[in-house]
Amino acid sequence: MRLERRIPKHMDTRLIQKLHRILHESKNLCVFTGAGISVPSGIPDFRSADGLYNRESGFSVPPEQIISRSFFDAHPTEFYSYYKKNMLFLNAAPNAAHRYFAGLESPARSVGVVTQNIDGLHTAAGSTEVYELHGSVHRNFCMRCKKQYDARFIAESDGVPRCSCGGVVKPDVVLYEEPLDEHVVRGAVAAIRRADTLVVIGTSLVVYPAASFLQYFGGEHTVLINRSRTALDGAAELAFYEDVTEVIHALQVFEKTEMNKDS
Repeated sequence: MRLERRIPKHMDTRLIQKLHRILHESKNLCVFTGAGISVPSGIPDFRSADGLYNRESGFSVPPEQIISRSFFDAHPTEFYSYYKKNMLFLNAAPNAAHRYFAGLESPARSVGVVTQNIDGLHTAAGSTEVYELHGSVHRNFCMRCKKQYDARFIAESDGVPRCSCGGVVKPDVVLYEEPLDEHVVRGAVAAIRRADTLVVIGTSLVVYPAASFLQYFGGEHTVLINRSRTALDGAAELAFYEDVTEVIHALQVFEKTEMNKDS
């Protein structure tokens, strides 16, 4: 499908031009993402009006409790009933935003991705340095023998997924009451520290400790792309309160126009 060769009227072309310049002059870019970047891929977020936390869970307890470690241990059947329906989207594909930031990687520019998402779409889009703070649905392991399983195994299992040894298979995702992986945290903090540009996308910045990692950024440019306002607004050099794919579309239109001028 061909791009419409115009930037939406409600977007300031000068801000899109500035965003283009910041991104393409960056040598060490860090992209910090939340659920909002994956909504255009058909994966629901958590806290919006239509998000998972504002939907009926189908159980007598709220979703936050269902995806806790204590609930998983005590009620694995109920946990997997909810998890398979609400957190496994195996047909979802990377959207324009995932692909755009993966495409910014080059020998002259590193692009570290620090994500709160568990969907694996950054990696699927081609990003090579991805720190998944909350794990991934695509990695699963037997709690008894540690044998690894993919997400399809979980999706196709009846009831509680069981290993060939009989052990319960658990998703390698960070549930409430569980700590973040220290190795992943160290990598994420290092990517944020070394960045000259930080782009924060699709996150309300209310999930801790993940949101606290932004304090390690000491670079030159901070860009925010989110549908609603956040605690970072005052510190952002540029802020777009838009669907991220609309901003990416505008960027691509601008870049194509500039290429045509030079040809």
